[in-house]
Parts: sequence; C-alpha cells; structure tokens
Amino acid sequence: MSLSALDRSSGSDAGARTALVDVWILVERHTLLLDLAGAAEALRLANQALRRRGGPEAFRLRYCAASESAPTSVGLTLAALEPLPELGERDWLILSGRRHPHPDDPPTDTADREEELRIERWLHREGTALLAGGQGRLLSICAGALLAARAGLLDGRRCTTHHEALDALRDAAPRADVQANRVFVLDGPLASSAGITAGIDLVLALIAEHCGEAIAASVAQVMVVYLRRGAQDPELSPMLANRHHLHPGLHRVQDAVCGDPRADWSLARMAEVAHVTPRHLTRLFTQHGGTTPLDYLRAIRLELARRELQRGARPAQAALAAGFSSDQQLRRTRRRLSADA
Repeated sequence: MSLSALDRSSGSDAGARTALVDVWILVERHTLLLDLAGAAEALRLANQALRRRGGPEAFRLRYCAASESAPTSVGLTLAALEPLPELGERDWLILSGRRHPHPDDPPTDTADREEELRIERWLHREGTALLAGGQGRLLSICAGALLAARAGLLDGRRCTTHHEALDALRDAAPRADVQANRVFVLDGPLASSAGITAGIDLVLALIAEHCGEAIAASVAQVMVVYLRRGAQDPELSPMLANRHHLHPGLHRVQDAVCGDPRADWSLARMAEVAHVTPRHLTRLFTQHGGTTPLDYLRAIRLELARRELQRGARPAQAALAAGFSSDQQLRRTRRRLSADA
C-alpha cells in the first residue's frame, strides 16, 4: 500500500515526505565510527521500511568533511567525502563525538588545528541558520555537543551529552541548560543525545516524528534495539510499546494491527496472522509483550482516538476514525485500560 493507515491516522504529512531530506553527517578526524554508523544505519533502514510500504524514501545520506578523507576512531579511513556544504533550510546535520586523545598520539599540528577552526566557523554560520529556520535539524551524538558549543550554537538551549563530557559541555556553553542523566533531549530544531548508542535512540525518535511510529518500530525491530526515552521524557507511545521482544509472529500481528487499526480484528484473525491458535497467541502476547492481543489493539485505537481529539474532532468522530463502534465504546475502553493500569 502507498501509505499505511497508521501514517494517515497519525497525521503524517505524506506530501512532506515526497522531497528527500538531505542528512549531512560531519566527519571529523577520529570521529567515533559507531556514533556515525548507528545513526546512518537507522536512517537507511527507515528508507527501506518506507519502500516496502510502497512509499518514497525520506532521507538522503551525505557525508561531509573539511578534507576528502578522514581517519575514524577505529583506524578506518573514510574517503570520497563531500566538502563542507551550504545547508538548505530543510536539511539535517549530524555531529558525532571524537576519540579522546591518547598519550601516545602525536601532538596536534598546525594544519589539524586550522582544520578544526575551519569546521567551527562553518558550523557557526550554517548551524545558526539551520536552528533559526525551524524546518531543519541539528543533531549531536555523544560529545558532538562540544563541537556545537564551540561553534556558539547552544546558548539558551536545553542539551545533553555523554556523561563523561557533561562538565566540559557546561564549561564550553555556560549559558546552555545542560541536562544530565538523559538519553536524549529535544529542544526545537536542536536534538542532542548521550553517549554512542544513545544516538540510535535519538534518531529513532526523529524517524517516528518524521515518518510515523510504525516505521520507527520497524527499524528498531531490525536493529534489535529498544526504543527508549530518558527518565524525564514522555512515555513511549502505544505504537512503540510492547515491542521489546524478538518473536516474529507477534511482530507480524503488531505490524498488521498498526498498519490497519480500524479493521475487524478478532482474536482469531490475529492468530491467523501469527500462524498460531488463538489460545497460543494469547500466551505469546502475555509472555513476550506483557499484554493481551485485544488489549494491545485497544491501546492502539485509544492512541489514534486521542490524536483525532487533539486535532479537534468530536468524540463520536474520533471514535469511528480509530475503529471504535461509538464514543460510548471509546469511553468504556479508556476506563477499562485505566483501571487495569
């Protein structure tokens, strides 16, 4: 299908996705390769999931640097890098961390420092415009926030970084609101994350926002990672909850329910999707998903109804749009799930 029912019901702007977002990944010397690759792979998989649903890709990955090649933290050199670009107003820019200097490393020479200053000047110019435009995004992963701080981009902003770099970030950006013990922090067009793999969590959240939560859940499943939030962030949407498992049959059911939540989903029909009996499906959901099949369906529909109400729909309209037979059934379901919680 061209777009899933979930995408339509969640208010995703299909037209906005027809134009690729250029995602520029800055490659400095000794960039932490996992910072870079984790984010890039999540975005690639999001494109793959969109293609499988018959839709257009959302992201175009591009790699830029001050030089045509750069060594990474693990010794692998990346080549054929694009020059530092003039960013468009819808572009995303990802800044990753760098390897800490080792006592045995040669001292930084004048050419290296000149390159760093060139990057900082470029980032100040392009990053300031990106943050002011409102449509693009600046992402920092791990100690990439330190580069943003040196470029003067964090004043008055909420942000975070790797726990070992928090004090350094406060020193580099004394007017920033540096938040500790957070997986990631979103502050308008600025998005920052804690150390290394937290960058994957950040990118998954942005994929959910840009492409829909079903796409983000699909990416997380392929990457075999949890979709996490920091201690102070909102709870995960029901679209992403109950999916921290590896059972393929349950994922098939959850994908099918999220893809068409208004369908007539009986327990028997869900069991057919999973290729098990209804009784066994209930056992699997309880064991691996922490809920029952029908409660999972109800939670998905409640979330869709909530979104319809937020957009100004009347209760009866929201109930029907989410797959309930009436607003009375919507209210009964909300009371039941709240009581069970």
